[in-house]
Amino acid sequence: MNSAKEKRIVVCISGMAGTGKSTLAKKLAEKYGLKYYSGGDSLKALAAEEGCNVSSNGWWESPEGLAFLRQRENDLKFDKAIDDKLLEYAQQGNVLLDSWTMPWLLKTGFKIWLLASIEKRAERVAQRDKITVEDALRILKEKEARTKAIYQKLYGFTLGEDFAPFNLVLDTDNLTAEEVFQVLCKVLDNAVFCSGKA
Repeated sequence: MNSAKEKRIVVCISGMAGTGKSTLAKKLAEKYGLKYYSGGDSLKALAAEEGCNVSSNGWWESPEGLAFLRQRENDLKFDKAIDDKLLEYAQQGNVLLDSWTMPWLLKTGFKIWLLASIEKRAERVAQRDKITVEDALRILKEKEARTKAIYQKLYGFTLGEDFAPFNLVLDTDNLTAEEVFQVLCKVLDNAVFCSGKA
């Protein structure tokens, strides 16, 4: 395997909540020696600065997380600040960006979308956050409608519906996390670290 140091690699991983993107993104960054940056984690840090307690698992789906989402909807400066920072990181190269916006904002890089049905994602979120599937489904629907509104307003794309920027769209409904990881490693080995596409 070629080292990322030899060229300025940029990989973006996106997918709605419950697709496992953050866990996979961290594993892939570690495997390929890429710096990992998460748009969600950076937004959480801003929420903490606003006085939120972001330490709980599944914070984005909590009442406090949804309240911060409404705050972001009313003031787009939060998302804009994070995206500007992620674009700076991308310029440096040798990064893996876990982000909903970078695939649209970056002209370069290898972009992956992890797809899963809302039912399957609700099951995974319910298990992770120890809530009912019904509650997870309701929360995901609200969260995603609000998030889509933010990016539509800021950048004009429809999150989760527009796949134009992506090099790979992978349906994870019937795959385990390990199977998804193995598939992505094969794709990155061939498309990014050998052919110099990114």
